[in-house]
Amino acid sequence: MKNVTDSFVSLGHWPSAGSFGFNTDILATNPINLSVVLGVLIFFFGKGVCGDLLDNRKQRILNTIRNSEELREGAIEQLEKARSRLRKVETEAEQFRVNGYSEIEREKLNLINSTYKTLEQLENYKNETIQFEQQRAINQVRQRVFQQALQGALGTLNSCLNNELHLRTISANIGMLGTMKEITD
Repeated sequence: MKNVTDSFVSLGHWPSAGSFGFNTDILATNPINLSVVLGVLIFFFGKGVCGDLLDNRKQRILNTIRNSEELREGAIEQLEKARSRLRKVETEAEQFRVNGYSEIEREKLNLINSTYKTLEQLENYKNETIQFEQQRAINQVRQRVFQQALQGALGTLNSCLNNELHLRTISANIGMLGTMKEITD
């Protein structure tokens, strides 16, 4: 085991007198040599791996961009639909508002007109009732006056008439009635 360890230690301390070898001392190595060695390793061995990694990354980025564009287009389409629905709803709301105001005004006018008609009818009924009551009162007064006049006339006739005058008055009235009957026939 000691031989193996010694061989690795001796590899790190090879003399640099014209022979090829690795210098494990990072401070003593030339950065240009390291970059050349790493470049050669990447060129031969890492070209496919890095290319594949870059291609995969490029495809993922392109897919993400494509998906984002599709989502953006979908979002724009939904936004336009929402705006269209909003405009339609606003138009309908405005129409309902205007129609509502028009309907309210129309109903108000109808109510005012029907109230005026009802008031006019009530006024007519009132006037007709007043005329009827006046006519009834006039008729009652006429009847009373007629009854009083008739009673007065009967009282006067009964006090003034005797039998002979009474019979002559009845005969004259019967004669007048007979004449009226002949005229009407």
